[in-house]
Amino acid sequence: MNKVCWPYFDPDFDNLPERIYGPTCRVCIDNESIEDCTVVKVDSVNKQGLILEMVQVLTDMNLTISKSYISSDGGWFMDVFHVKDENGNKLNDKKVINYIQQAIGTTGEIPGSAMAKTYANKAVFGSENPSEHTAIEMTGTDRPGLFSEISAALADLHCNILEAHAWSHNDRLACVAYVSDQSTDTPIDDPHRLAAIEGHLTTVIGATATADEQPSPSGTHINPLEAVKSGGFLGGDIGIKTKVERRLHQLMLSVRDFDSPSLGLRSNGGGDGECGRRRSRSPPVVWIESCDEKGYSIVSLECRDRPRLMFDTVCTLTDMQYVIFHASISSHGGFAFQEYFIRHVDGYALNTEGEKQRVIKCLEAAIERRVCEGVRLELCAANRIGLLSDITRVLRENGLAVVRADVATKGEKSMNAFYVRDVSGNEVDMDFVESMKREMGPIINLAVKYDTRRSSSSSSSSSSASSTSPSSTKRSRFSLGDLLRSQIGRLSQNFVPIK
Repeated sequence: MNKVCWPYFDPDFDNLPERIYGPTCRVCIDNESIEDCTVVKVDSVNKQGLILEMVQVLTDMNLTISKSYISSDGGWFMDVFHVKDENGNKLNDKKVINYIQQAIGTTGEIPGSAMAKTYANKAVFGSENPSEHTAIEMTGTDRPGLFSEISAALADLHCNILEAHAWSHNDRLACVAYVSDQSTDTPIDDPHRLAAIEGHLTTVIGATATADEQPSPSGTHINPLEAVKSGGFLGGDIGIKTKVERRLHQLMLSVRDFDSPSLGLRSNGGGDGECGRRRSRSPPVVWIESCDEKGYSIVSLECRDRPRLMFDTVCTLTDMQYVIFHASISSHGGFAFQEYFIRHVDGYALNTEGEKQRVIKCLEAAIERRVCEGVRLELCAANRIGLLSDITRVLRENGLAVVRADVATKGEKSMNAFYVRDVSGNEVDMDFVESMKREMGPIINLAVKYDTRRSSSSSSSSSSASSTSPSSTKRSRFSLGDLLRSQIGRLSQNFVPIK
């Protein structure tokens, strides 16, 4: 028998570029350079969507990004984040530091494109006990009591609500809910029952006050076998929460919440109070310039600073199919300033005035969606079928409309957080809150929190806001554009892998 010879392949051949040039993603965490924050430095092979993935990791850990510099021309990505924990301190926990290095390092090494396609991502949310549930996505025209009606409809349909997240903005509602069969606590996979659930919810959401109104597009979409997985660090939902929030951003974008609601919608009370409060604050300022010599559009924005702001803006630009090449983010005195050098995924800058206005409107909406001034109600109770329906019914009967909701199940407990407003647009009457406590009884623990952080920030910086205009801001504030207009070419040529 002739001896058969096969060519030899070194098992380490695939790792040869990394052995020569160093790792494809390198994360350095510096606690020494700056006194009041931790510096996270990332050097990585570039890919579309990588900036959003990095921001997602930091945002999911409730870290505040006070400053960031991003540059990703060519094939290499370089980023610096100045971060603090939710208490405003540096990161001293070794577990947190190790997790950031591992999570971002893994993110940078994932092969293939991470390009986001608008409205295409499927959201999942982690629960304490991993299992499979049915995911329901709902969008439509908001009105007082709609979230309560949705909760009641799901209870009538014998669906147990395990997770639910809802945003309301400009009289539009987006909601993502995870449910199981009430009797078996398993996913609902019967196509006839799914069709009945989808049809009933669509009818509830699509009900309008008058026939001559022109509501925003509404709909219900069910993913019958959506897997809900948990695992990892800090309770098991790292990397999961922002996926739900990103999906809510996409759903809101799909119903065009960046367009002002019509007079017909406002007349029914659907958004008067919310819009009135938002008009009383200084709105975000967004403007777009052109960097013709380098082929970029420069998107700049200024608004009141808040947690998760960078995630919201980067998420919106990414889902609108724009690539961020350079960015500068900073915050001072309660205000945030962000500047992005972008192109469309097809390689072109924003050429038409219509496209620029759409980007401006979408960014303004992304900034305002999460802002809910007023009263935050936190409720904790033993979990049972129909609990959410009962709680939201009490809120509705006491004249309170839910403008944002986060509902989760932790073991045998149901954790609920609602931002509420008075349906007439007035301040929430605390007598109503006391009435709710008595009606709900001792089995439900209710805590009331005002958004004191935002209101204090608003009062402290109102004087500076009144004297600030977009034109003066662009002239007086440091801008990455001033630095990069003449330096981008040189910086791009100097990107080399770190050995």
